[in-house]
Amino acid sequence: MVKPEDHLSTHEVTNQPARAAPRDPFASDPTLASHAKLQGGNADQLARFGTALSGAWDLAAEARRVPPEALIFDRHGRRLDEVRFHPAYHDLMSLGLGHGYAALPWSGAAGGHVTHAAMVYLMSGVEPGICCPMTMTYAGVPALAAAGFADWSAKLSTPAYDRALAPLSDKRAATLGMAMTEKQGGSDVRANSTRAVPEGDQWRLTGHKWFCSAPMSDGFLTLAQTDAGLTCFLVPRWLEDGSRNAIQLMRLKDKLGNHANASAEIEYHGALAHLVGEPGQGVKAIIRMVHHTRLDTAMAPAGLMGAALAEAVHWCEGRSAFQRRLIDQPLMRSVLADLSLDWEGSTALGLRVARAFDEGDPLGRVAVALAKFVANKRAPTVIAETMEVLGGMGYIEETPMPMLYREAPLNGIWEGSGNVICLDILRTLARDEAAREALHAALQEAKGNRALDTALAAFQDRWPRLPDEAEARFYTERLAGLLTAATLFQTAPSAVAEGYASTRLGADRGMLPGTATGLDNEALIARLPR
Repeated sequence: MVKPEDHLSTHEVTNQPARAAPRDPFASDPTLASHAKLQGGNADQLARFGTALSGAWDLAAEARRVPPEALIFDRHGRRLDEVRFHPAYHDLMSLGLGHGYAALPWSGAAGGHVTHAAMVYLMSGVEPGICCPMTMTYAGVPALAAAGFADWSAKLSTPAYDRALAPLSDKRAATLGMAMTEKQGGSDVRANSTRAVPEGDQWRLTGHKWFCSAPMSDGFLTLAQTDAGLTCFLVPRWLEDGSRNAIQLMRLKDKLGNHANASAEIEYHGALAHLVGEPGQGVKAIIRMVHHTRLDTAMAPAGLMGAALAEAVHWCEGRSAFQRRLIDQPLMRSVLADLSLDWEGSTALGLRVARAFDEGDPLGRVAVALAKFVANKRAPTVIAETMEVLGGMGYIEETPMPMLYREAPLNGIWEGSGNVICLDILRTLARDEAAREALHAALQEAKGNRALDTALAAFQDRWPRLPDEAEARFYTERLAGLLTAATLFQTAPSAVAEGYASTRLGADRGMLPGTATGLDNEALIARLPR
């Protein structure tokens, strides 16, 4: 007779990694902690945030599992123009904003932007979609403060989340979104057709926005045409008399990833708006916000890569093939060590840029675009390779790998896709002498390593002046690699800095991860998050 327990023997689980306890993403990532500390970040604040995130993994999964839902009308046919989120979304917003994700850099605390950037890294590895509304809230503060909106900037920089549907004056904290993109223009915002007409001290906006990020925010920075040209406006979602502003939600975008976050098409139907800056100077006014959101789109891919590598290491340490653990197999070690350089290089450079923000260093004006470009170009490859490390399991939704892979291209698109970023870098270097000199100084500080010195000399020989537009990507890639290497020589062990310089700065190697030779694999793998 076959006993019932005999049937279960085929389901004995062997050669699978042990079930991991909920990971504290900061405590398990000493490399991030080291770089954040060296750049002036607040380790205690980050430790508290990491502890809070260790209990948020299930919330993150729920926020993605039940995506936002557009509520255009109520059951009686009256317009609502709202988005309904799973409660987990609101819990995560409370967690992030309550720990100072948006507020800390404006609190006067030392290292505020570095600490914020590290928080972006940490949250991106747990639930990236929540970062979008929090990042825009953070980035909106300088734009609105400079334009005299003290009430808005104060509530955007309050470390709290208030989800109430109410005018600003009735809320203890606020969030900010952005609505720039239109169908006919994309990155070319000067092609925008949304029109603004004055009404006393205020304005009325009419037009369609193809992408509105975080449409449940309390207000939106937006661009519209006036008689003076493209102009920036603040559009509140609720008016001070308690009525809804004339912002109509058309539909939510069905996106590849970023599922917990809502992105929408909206229309302004005579929406009330407040002028930000001077008429005709819309790009100048809104660029203060874009400059800071670019810092976050440089740090997020580093966090995605870190989360993917942590999964890969956990798998390799708990899985065997051909009588050896995967982590002990030379070819696997070569792949992981090679991938680690892109991850640590992006992490180090992003936090160095954040320090420039803290110090008011003009280096940040050009380095933020370099960091955004290189981190986002490397993230999809790194994450795809880590999926392959897990084999078939890397393609299964029960793991975080598909989510991380879907997120990998996004930050490269947000706030200027690759070509736009490269052209912005050329413009900044051509027009901003202080940024140009700060970049030169940063590259010179790390001289003394043969690989870096040789690559820098070759770069200067090839481009004694700024390149033509057609070479902008090649120029940007090399310049970003040089700045990354220079940063690593000041902040990372020699195995990392020399490994990066010898394999990323024009070295003789294959195009694919794992083809670099001469690396100290043991030292590099030891620095990976677990």
